[in-house]
Amino acid sequence: MSRITASRLSRLLTGWSTDGAGPLPRRLADALAELAARGDVPTGTVLPSQRELAAVLGVSRSTVTSAYTLLESAGRLESRRGSGSRLRGPGPAGTGGGEGRLASFDSRSAPLDLSSGALPGLRVVAEAFGSLGPADLAGPLATDGYHPHGLPVLREGIAAYYRAAGLPTTAEQILVTSGSQQAVWLIAQALVEPGDTVVVENPTYRGALEALRSRGARIVPVGGDRPGAGPDGADVAGLRALLGTSVRPRLVYLQPSVHNPTGRTLDSAARRGWATALAEAGQVTVEDSSCAELTLASDTAPPPVPLPSSAYTIGTFSKLFWGGLRIGWVRAPAPAIARLGGIKKSVDLSCPVLDQLLAVRLLGRLPEARAERRADLRAGLATAGELLRGLVPDWEWDPPAGGPALWVRVPGADTEALAQLARRRGVAVVPGSAFSAVDGFRDRLRLPFGHDRATLAAALSVLRECATRS
Repeated sequence: MSRITASRLSRLLTGWSTDGAGPLPRRLADALAELAARGDVPTGTVLPSQRELAAVLGVSRSTVTSAYTLLESAGRLESRRGSGSRLRGPGPAGTGGGEGRLASFDSRSAPLDLSSGALPGLRVVAEAFGSLGPADLAGPLATDGYHPHGLPVLREGIAAYYRAAGLPTTAEQILVTSGSQQAVWLIAQALVEPGDTVVVENPTYRGALEALRSRGARIVPVGGDRPGAGPDGADVAGLRALLGTSVRPRLVYLQPSVHNPTGRTLDSAARRGWATALAEAGQVTVEDSSCAELTLASDTAPPPVPLPSSAYTIGTFSKLFWGGLRIGWVRAPAPAIARLGGIKKSVDLSCPVLDQLLAVRLLGRLPEARAERRADLRAGLATAGELLRGLVPDWEWDPPAGGPALWVRVPGADTEALAQLARRRGVAVVPGSAFSAVDGFRDRLRLPFGHDRATLAAALSVLRECATRS
């Protein structure tokens, strides 16, 4: 019998208290019924206790009790003494829907939406798009437009990107995807079977957790993170200890360069430690470099070369240039690319040709794009730091090596309850537990700083008040 923790259920209940109608118990009951109808919480799942759910939602226990009673009277909940309350509904049984990164895009109705770290588009994107003309389309228009592995000119351009960084790569080793999220999903589909063990950092990218959970993976976290931990938050000693047991992971998923959500980048010694441990174990490794171009290093510095042991490397145009440009990629051995491409064809046949032509243009403008983006990130980080020190001086955070957000510790608060309270005050934010395979980091928030000063100040004021009540 499957159970869902209060932490995971709270992250599925995005906007339940503000988007529904009627008193809070009715809104909660309706939201739970909708989760069952969509299959996001499979039929037969045992719900958390009323006390546990009330705590993470930041409501009274009577609110949850009333919601459960409404569901039971409508035949949508079955309660048995000693067995808990099982959700019933027309939705299918199974592993359930996504509850991580993708939930941030379900409802964007919060006036102050800090649920996503996605950044506005760069000036160079508009300029590159405006420069495309009939001559650029002549070649693609002479074909049927279907390029399941990506436009040859773009595949070669991405391969050249790696060669320039010192990693020999051919076009046959590149698969163009619809952003990095699809790249993670394709790798999970290709490599992971239900019950397989997958090792991740703790915390890690919530979109990867979502893709792995959808495959029924057994996700095992290693390491940890705390303010002041520095680059060794990703614990290679923990990996070695795990590999020394009977556990045999199917793959290891890492973000050594500009980690999401911490913003950490491993130094040379830590990278060597990971590479050695993974190579000695012969471990299949997926290195997600999606945020690597968001480094706060010098404007001309390229991201670090992927770990030698990484069989699969993920990249994207969406982080550096614009989230609306849904072009990412996987770099892997050619046979693996052929397999991933076969799975991709069953989903979308080919990425949009116009987006790929634009990506080719943007590869030629990397230096100015890096300078523009990094200047914006530095300015946003400075503003966020100033506001944090002024408004919530007891909150803890480390200056990141890159990325669009701060990984903030809120002493004494349960950030899951904080996030629910803030949502009812018009501020959407993601608690730290969303980035953990074991619902950890409940004293953390991911705080994106790619917003104007007024928005950040208003959001922080609300979060400060909610922290005292969570």
